[in-house]
Amino acid sequence: MSTHVPSSLDELRYPVGRFDANAAGSRQEQIEILRQLPARLKAAVDGLSEAQLDTPYRPEGWTVRQLVHHVADSHANSYIRVKLALTEETPTINAYDEKVWAELADSRLPVAVSMEMVEAVHARLAALMEAMTEADFARQFRHPERGTVTLGGNLAMYAWHSRHHVAHITRLRERMGW
Repeated sequence: MSTHVPSSLDELRYPVGRFDANAAGSRQEQIEILRQLPARLKAAVDGLSEAQLDTPYRPEGWTVRQLVHHVADSHANSYIRVKLALTEETPTINAYDEKVWAELADSRLPVAVSMEMVEAVHARLAALMEAMTEADFARQFRHPERGTVTLGGNLAMYAWHSRHHVAHITRLRERMGW
């Protein structure tokens, strides 16, 4: 059954630790994490029943289904932000309320819908980032809450975000013996 019982809510919330840009790995490693996310996310949810998909990964947390849809929403937003920063001078991007988005009707759809979206976005995002130069990774956008973000910093954040949410699902499966 369970191989590890989390000792705190913080461990449930941050199963791979909090984001640390200094521990993010090389740029190529980060791009590879993005490239592998669709397969890892699919493996994480493979074989789960509807009831299991509707199980929260932690008390008062999102369900597995909501997590999958959140990844699609978040990473699509990131992809657009990257393209804006590559084509405009330090654009101010729009933030969005991810908690409210997770409650919208499309977050109750089958996870396959968002899995296809993640696969397409990540194929394009990885190809785009493979072609970027050091100067491109230094380009920036303004986030209304986080301030100025470089594309290199954004890559590091989304590589972490990819690992973070897959771990929410895989650790839940371990705890539940699924």
